[in-house]
Amino acid sequence: MTNDMTKGNPLKLFIYFTIPLLIGNVFQQLYSMVDTIIVGRFVGVNALAALGACNSMFFLVNGLILGLTSGFSVLVSQKFGAKDEKGVKKAVASNITLTIVLTVIITIIALLIINPLLNMMNTPDSIYHDAKIYITIIYAGIITQTAYNMSAGILRALGDSKTPLYFLILASLLNVVLDLVFIVNFKMGVAGAAYATNIAQGVSAVLCLIYSYSKYKILRLKKEDFKVERSYYSTHLKIAIPMSMQFSVTAVGIIIVQSAINTFGATVIASYTAASKVQQLVMQPSISFGVTMATYAGQNLGARRFDRIKHGMRIMNVVSIVTSIISAFALFSLGKYFVMLFIENPTQEIFNYAQQVLNYSAMFFIPLGFIFVYRNALQGMGQSFVPMMAGFFELCARALVAFTLPRFIGYIGICLADPIAWISAAVPLMITYYIKMRKIDSENQQLEELKSKAI
Repeated sequence: MTNDMTKGNPLKLFIYFTIPLLIGNVFQQLYSMVDTIIVGRFVGVNALAALGACNSMFFLVNGLILGLTSGFSVLVSQKFGAKDEKGVKKAVASNITLTIVLTVIITIIALLIINPLLNMMNTPDSIYHDAKIYITIIYAGIITQTAYNMSAGILRALGDSKTPLYFLILASLLNVVLDLVFIVNFKMGVAGAAYATNIAQGVSAVLCLIYSYSKYKILRLKKEDFKVERSYYSTHLKIAIPMSMQFSVTAVGIIIVQSAINTFGATVIASYTAASKVQQLVMQPSISFGVTMATYAGQNLGARRFDRIKHGMRIMNVVSIVTSIISAFALFSLGKYFVMLFIENPTQEIFNYAQQVLNYSAMFFIPLGFIFVYRNALQGMGQSFVPMMAGFFELCARALVAFTLPRFIGYIGICLADPIAWISAAVPLMITYYIKMRKIDSENQQLEELKSKAI
């Protein structure tokens, strides 16, 4: 079930690898979407606004975890591409050790910063209590997020994007059932949504770990596999820390925007929350192709197939543009129908606020798609500094827009924060990739010249 991406037609490999990954990402979105839909329709607009106020806080920690676990899987994909079975085992063992240690640290810090973050974000008094309850439970269950993302990242590094999907689908269905039971039947409100998310995520993590161990001999680690050279840990951290910082910096930018949104009141917060969920859903194809590109680039770098990396990037750029256009059309034409999923009998005011966010985002989906492609390609090749810096550019752009434009053009200024941030991140990523590939071509040419002279 592993997938060697160092040979074969790149487009076929992309499609084969991405489809289950896309389905899995969509189902993963259902964790938060189902919570939002059921809370919005059965608890009320203020409860929906409370979840919306927590979105950026959730992404702050989830992005940190995703960055770390994705970074830890890069070395695994490189060792697998190089056909180094012993190296794969050591890369996985050091991955597990680092993930456990960092999970404990992240959980403690996350629980300590809840009140300061809610206050800093200007969270309205009417939703403060619900927001604190929800995010406290979510942060307490961080271990379920790290366990799933770690195991899924390892499997994807080996080219298997199907196994995580199966268990994620099962967990998503479980999440729906638990949401209905906790929120509708037991009247637990936002707390029920948080418990349902943690339990469902935990189930998917446990099943994924058990199945992976039983089916993949290369993942059956022994005690000696954990006696890892320091170089493995340093390589993991060298790649993963910038990746996690990049995700975290993006999350800080979202927190800044959320702070600006919170000053507009519960109605605007609820509208923006619904629109953001829709936006995140239609972004999943681009995100999935990006993850595919990371595995593809990582394996081919390990195999020193630089020609395939360049060829794959050309194909992926076309796929990204087409996907972005389709996603944009969905936002333009179907946005209000999606919003109706989250809020029962939404007012025209809510429709207007939500559709403005969707319209402005849709117009800039092509540069957003490029972010996922180029960032993941660079990270797959072990280049993590520029993706991290691109995150800082994104943060600065979001902060600048969120704190200036709303004063002059009101809510539209909020709507422009994401698009301007996307452009600010896409440009340096694209430039860096082409500089990197030009350098590789130059080095290969020099090597060939030396070989010819030696002959």
